[in-house]
Amino acid sequence: MLNRIGQQCQSVLRLPFPTLSPATLILTKSSSLLSAESLELEPSTTSPAANGSFPSGIISLFKVLGSSGVKLLGVKHRFKTLVSDLNSTQVDEIIDQLRNDDPDSAVELFELLKNEYGFKHSRVSQLVVAHVLASQRRLKLLRSNFMQMLQEEGSGSSSSLCELLSVNFKDWKSNAIVWDILAFAYSRSNMVHDALCIIAKMKDFNIQPSILTYNSLLHNLRHSDSMWDVYNDIKESGIQESKQTNSILVDGLCKQSLMQEAITLLHVKDSSPHVASFNTVMSSFSKMGFVDIAQSIFCLMLKFGVKPDAYTYNILINGLCIAGSIQDALKLTNGMVKHGVNPDSITYNTLAKGFHVLGKINGASKMIQETLSKGLKNPNSITYTLLICGNCQEGKVDESINLKNEMVFHGCKLNFISYSVLVSSLCKIGRVDEALCLLYEMEIDGLKPDVVMYSIIIHGFCKQGEIQKAIQVYMEMSNNRIFPNVFTHRAVLLGICGSGSVFEARKHFDMLISSDDIDIQDIVLYNIMINKYAKLGMNRESKQLFDQIIEKGIDPTIVTFNSLIYGFCKARDLIGAMRSFHNIEDHGLVPNAITYTTLMNFFCEEGNMQKVFDMKKEMEDNGVDPTHVTYTVIIKSLCKQKKLQESLSLINHMFSNGIFPDEVSYNILIQSLCKAREIEKAFELHDEMMSHNLKPDAVTYNILMNGLCVYGDLHDADKLFLYLREHDFELKKAAYTILVKAHCVKGDVDRAMEVFSEMVEMGFEVSVRDYSGVINRLCKRCLTYEAKGFLRMMFNNGVVPDIRVYIVMMYAFHVVGDVHSIHELLPNMVKCGIDSYVSMGLQNHI
Repeated sequence: MLNRIGQQCQSVLRLPFPTLSPATLILTKSSSLLSAESLELEPSTTSPAANGSFPSGIISLFKVLGSSGVKLLGVKHRFKTLVSDLNSTQVDEIIDQLRNDDPDSAVELFELLKNEYGFKHSRVSQLVVAHVLASQRRLKLLRSNFMQMLQEEGSGSSSSLCELLSVNFKDWKSNAIVWDILAFAYSRSNMVHDALCIIAKMKDFNIQPSILTYNSLLHNLRHSDSMWDVYNDIKESGIQESKQTNSILVDGLCKQSLMQEAITLLHVKDSSPHVASFNTVMSSFSKMGFVDIAQSIFCLMLKFGVKPDAYTYNILINGLCIAGSIQDALKLTNGMVKHGVNPDSITYNTLAKGFHVLGKINGASKMIQETLSKGLKNPNSITYTLLICGNCQEGKVDESINLKNEMVFHGCKLNFISYSVLVSSLCKIGRVDEALCLLYEMEIDGLKPDVVMYSIIIHGFCKQGEIQKAIQVYMEMSNNRIFPNVFTHRAVLLGICGSGSVFEARKHFDMLISSDDIDIQDIVLYNIMINKYAKLGMNRESKQLFDQIIEKGIDPTIVTFNSLIYGFCKARDLIGAMRSFHNIEDHGLVPNAITYTTLMNFFCEEGNMQKVFDMKKEMEDNGVDPTHVTYTVIIKSLCKQKKLQESLSLINHMFSNGIFPDEVSYNILIQSLCKAREIEKAFELHDEMMSHNLKPDAVTYNILMNGLCVYGDLHDADKLFLYLREHDFELKKAAYTILVKAHCVKGDVDRAMEVFSEMVEMGFEVSVRDYSGVINRLCKRCLTYEAKGFLRMMFNNGVVPDIRVYIVMMYAFHVVGDVHSIHELLPNMVKCGIDSYVSMGLQNHI
């Protein structure tokens, strides 16, 4: 066959070409096969377009080659030169002549020129090929071609295309199919007005649109009343509706919130409602929170003999989960299995999400285990991801790690989201090394960490002061061709500022802003460095950086000014703080709650309460909402003025405004109440804290214990101490020292020594100052020999007394006339490194 084609091609190529030099057809190795390598076309020096004549030999060539030959021509680069010499009119003529003799060749040439050579066909060629495809029932390709064509034609092109079809293609076969699919293509391209124009023209020619085209139009118009105009057209035309028609109508009614009409349509006997119609109505009611009505629709569905699918059950399960009816959702899942519908990943995800919303992550895990034990389809990675995210959100990182291991055991691979959440959560709780291991594991699984994940780990190491590890990860990131962005650089600088020295931070900062790869206009880098200086009270350096920002034309932010103001306030430089405050408006910025609160706290510390309330009024006048910190500063100011009742009222005012006080707010009030000897009210405030789910911290209990020791009953202080210790509350060193001091003052040396010994046993760092404080108090109360017991404890615990301890002890023994004990101290003084002349001088002085 191909051998005969080759001979015919040779015959064709021997024909005289008016404007094209003869092309040579070579059959390699005298083979009978016509291959891509064996066919070469030599372009002439004169193109067909040059003189306007048409190369009829080329048409003959395409006719002889057929569609397979056209395909072979497509791979020859020299054929492209020939094509480039053809204009649109010539291509129209070639395709038109080929469509009768060899329609397949016409289509292949059309596609070849369009796809391989980017040739832009005329409307005529596109409609010619459309009729060929319609006659061959190649409707998928026809729809695709029309969709591409309409993307180029755009909206409003239907009139001219109608004109061309009616004049040039009126009597062509398959013309009705072309009109219909053109209308469909317009509708699918969201050019509804053009689609309606085509359909109106079709009616003039008595051409009936298909139900597929009508359904597409219904879908586009389902949000409006125009949907019914299209539906009435369907009814009048007598065309057979499909199941999709009813589903679209129901969906449209639901979209227009005409729920009663949608239910009525489900009851129409002739409508043959599809499962999708019921699902649509159920979904709409479920989204509105009427899951009980959705369940009624489900019953109606079963009554009509429509079999529910997995999507049907998932709608109800989701609605029940949102309503908090997890048990009912689980029962429905079991019923789903009994009726032969397998739960899918959406089912598991919905149930897991329901457990998570109710804070029952353990229940979700249990549910997964039950489904696995019953041999049902395994939950997929999405289900596990949801549970991992839920646990991490609640701070249950270890449970998330267990889920991750369980997930791997069941053959589910972690996705990018799971790894990201786990890495972030581990870094938040300081387990950065574990996070880094997960990063490496992620790479083994074929997932590529992004710059954000690396930045989180780098920041985690910097925060822990492990700068070298951070730099190592930074280098690995660069080696993996993941280039650090400005967020990475911010993370590193922030980490160094948080745990490194200011000199290391400045060195890294200078390197960043001098690098060509870094955006030196990044104000955040400057803000981080200025904030570091401000916290250390290095205002001269922070001011120099601010001046550098202005010189470079970088716009400062309110964060910049807040840091400057904080630094000046910390240094008690009111002039500098107020200068920065007034400078804010000069840069087109507005002070925020932090700005005002910082200044108010400064005035409060300085005792200028009137200025505190003046700033509060200015803040309110400028429409800046106070934060809980702002209220805390005001409470502190009121307490300093001994206006306890007003400060207590302010707590209630905070709650009424939706602002929740923190431990600091309550601690200030509790301390003020203790100083006012209102210990009972202080404990009432402690109970109020707990009623608001606010856990008292170590500072709270230290304040209460000190209040009991100084202003209340020492016996009650002991009881509170024992209660906290028995309930495994993490007591701080201050709690022990407060109690030791109180018992020393009361003269109960045995109890003081007991508490002090317990403090040492708990592993707290006990210094010379702690011992000397106790010894000094005992000696003042003439409990010299009891103080000597604490001196022995010092030696036993490896703590070396300093000269102040010896001075106090020698003087105490001198007062009681115990010369022997004084002489006993002298050798110990020398052993402790105190110069012998000093010790002898002390003895002579006493």
